[in-house]
Amino acid sequence: MTSTPSAPPAIAMEGGGAYNRNSAPQAAGLAPAVPWFIEAARLVPLGLPEAPLIVADYGSSQGRNSLAPLGAAIAVLRERAGADRPISVVHTDLPGNDFGALFQIVVADPDSYLRGDANIFPYAIGRSFYESLFPPGSVTLGWSSWAAQWMSRVPVEIPDHIHYSRSTVASVRAAYARQGAEDWHTFLALRGRELRPGGRLVILLVALDEDGDFGWEPMWDHLQAALTELVAEGFVAPAEHARMAIPGVGRSRADLLAPFADTGRFAGLEVAQLDTFAGADPIWDAFEASGDVDALARSRAAFTRAFASPTLAAALDRTSDGRAAAFGDRLEAELVKRCAAAPVRMPSTLGRVHLVKAG
Repeated sequence: MTSTPSAPPAIAMEGGGAYNRNSAPQAAGLAPAVPWFIEAARLVPLGLPEAPLIVADYGSSQGRNSLAPLGAAIAVLRERAGADRPISVVHTDLPGNDFGALFQIVVADPDSYLRGDANIFPYAIGRSFYESLFPPGSVTLGWSSWAAQWMSRVPVEIPDHIHYSRSTVASVRAAYARQGAEDWHTFLALRGRELRPGGRLVILLVALDEDGDFGWEPMWDHLQAALTELVAEGFVAPAEHARMAIPGVGRSRADLLAPFADTGRFAGLEVAQLDTFAGADPIWDAFEASGDVDALARSRAAFTRAFASPTLAAALDRTSDGRAAAFGDRLEAELVKRCAAAPVRMPSTLGRVHLVKAG
């Protein structure tokens, strides 16, 4: 086992608008966190009337799942601040993110937060949220959904799987837990610096259940089996497969609260609300309504490809044989077969966190 693997950390979701088209499970999971975000918009201090209100969307991906939460919170800010107060909306994601798809949907979608408001100004930042993104004390209101589970780096190679939660190697699981804790501290410290006094941040992320289970087991096992098949066919080299990992980590309620345990405050932040809950599975719900196993398999495979394929493909050796371009199609085809053969509900646990910067 290597402590400094050559595989890159998580990279941006699949481009060409693919993540927007295939992120229904993420969209369904937003609902429990949106009321907290609306409440944060009601409570956050507006500051001096001549200063713009800055709303940060940390880990926006291609934007579709940001529209409804941001729109709901901005409506509250607009009601409080008046029609003339400028509101800047800043979407942040990795440099390789499909920002073109993001701006297209912000401009063209009928449910965009821009509709009917001439004083909203959208921007984007192409940097990791494990770096400073805003000047100190500048962000009024922050939102982050389905992003903070992605890690800053791959801590170790996983010799027996592509996801740490399915590994039988105790040191692998421990390394991921350590890196997950470190990344959570880093994320919070940076956001605490960026928020204004009284500013608020609401986060939705993948969590662990009461037994410490990450969830999504069938998906991880289908991915591992699909990649094993691609190795057997000679499409993926064993050394490439060994470098592949999904660098996402789950955190328990205790893990999420750990930075605040000593004093109730961390990086100037205090916990206003926090809990964990079972995630929705709209793909399974649609299958139960229709009985169409082929539709379930296609949806499940496309969803998995949209978030997993770019990160896994980055571990391929860079050659001129075009495998990287074909990798997503081959992986998706293998996933379709496996999801159709074993249709199951996908168990998951999510966490929602509402933080306030001490005034």
